[in-house]
Amino acid sequence: MTTFITINSITKVHKLLGLKPPKHPLVSVISVEDMQHHIDLGNARISLDLFVISLKEDVQCNFGYGRNSYDFTNGTMVFSKPGQVLTPQSATVSENPTGWMLFFHPDLIRKSGLGKSIDNYSFFSYEVFEALHLSEEEKMTLTDLISKIEKEYQQQIDKHSQKLIISNIELLLDYCLRYYDRQFYVRTNLNQDHVTKFEAFLRTYFQSDKPSELGLPTVKYCGEQLHMSSNYLSDLLKKETGKSAKDHIDTFVVNKAKNKLMGSTASISKIAFDLGFDYPQHFSTLFKKKTGISPAKYRTLN
Repeated sequence: MTTFITINSITKVHKLLGLKPPKHPLVSVISVEDMQHHIDLGNARISLDLFVISLKEDVQCNFGYGRNSYDFTNGTMVFSKPGQVLTPQSATVSENPTGWMLFFHPDLIRKSGLGKSIDNYSFFSYEVFEALHLSEEEKMTLTDLISKIEKEYQQQIDKHSQKLIISNIELLLDYCLRYYDRQFYVRTNLNQDHVTKFEAFLRTYFQSDKPSELGLPTVKYCGEQLHMSSNYLSDLLKKETGKSAKDHIDTFVVNKAKNKLMGSTASISKIAFDLGFDYPQHFSTLFKKKTGISPAKYRTLN
């Protein structure tokens, strides 16, 4: 039977793991060794109301596909944001797994600049199999920042503590952005395959009856069909082509519309509905945004 566990405080994390009370109410660094020794979550589903950043080594998780040769094997990072539900995956664990997990409550950063920009770190919405794989040097850089965060809250807390902790978390996240860029770069051949598959998916979708049945494909829907998260798909496309997934979809739709406008006498309303728009004016707005002229004007000029 599945057990549901809700974790909405740092204190609950420590209690769950059988650890001493946290030194700071809003942030904590916990070693993977402590987690392995204290609890087996079994089939529990965990609802997290915290941000979690984890680095694990010697834990080879099975997510349904093997690693490619260009992946680093010295460390794997996974990110989770409040509201996500985590489920266990099958894993092979060594006798001495290493690594750390950084937990922090949204209240820690709520009034800070990081609180306003946290959504820019889109990897918090990636799936687990879209993890960040680190080189030894990269792992050392991030672990050093984690040590600074841990040292800061373990000593006597003063008026500077929270600012310094947040600054180090933000620096850690910025390094992760850089390392994901590196990962996208070294995976360029695989990413090009994904771009090709995405473009093929759009062609197949609009050649079928799905636009009139389901409407315009969302980025989330496209990601699901390609077995990746919407954020990862969009970031991958942005790195490879300079355009987000939404931009690709909009451009594809407008190009299809151009062909229909020039290759048929169908009304603009019918073309809009055939492409999946609920309202013709939404189609006209997108078309004008992309081309600078209305669909009717485009048909007349061409």
